[in-house]
Amino acid sequence: MNARDRDGEGRARSARPRDGLGRPLPYGAAGVQRQPEGVVRSPAGTVAEAQRLLDAGMPFHAHEVFEDAWKSGPPDAAPLWRGLAQLAVGLTHAARGNALGGARLLRRGAASLDGVTPTHGLDLPGLVRWAGELAHRVDGGAVVDAAREAPRLRGGGLQ
Repeated sequence: MNARDRDGEGRARSARPRDGLGRPLPYGAAGVQRQPEGVVRSPAGTVAEAQRLLDAGMPFHAHEVFEDAWKSGPPDAAPLWRGLAQLAVGLTHAARGNALGGARLLRRGAASLDGVTPTHGLDLPGLVRWAGELAHRVDGGAVVDAAREAPRLRGGGLQ
């Protein structure tokens, strides 16, 4: 018998609560509201919601917002949203203490965005710089607080 949790459509989906960095908590623990999946937003709505989540120290949830845009948007926009999702999940791993994975994903996201034409008011050169600087500090053993390290999507760099 398969005792895995299932969502409304029968897909395997853990019902365990999660913390602000997306880590599973024990059943019955108080967690944070999960980000709904499959939400189609305008580019401006995507950026605004992701920034709100980043500011709240919830980069895992911001990654899910970017992933929705990546999967539901036009194919030519996928590199932008995928790169931003990689930056958010890189920040997630760095804040969880996974220095190797965090730095690697920050660099991968930066490389993905490096050739993308800035759009939607996003400061892509600033975000690429932010990711490289944070990856370097994470490699050096920096302890990362997700809210304090959250980038400004429309202004790059740290808040």
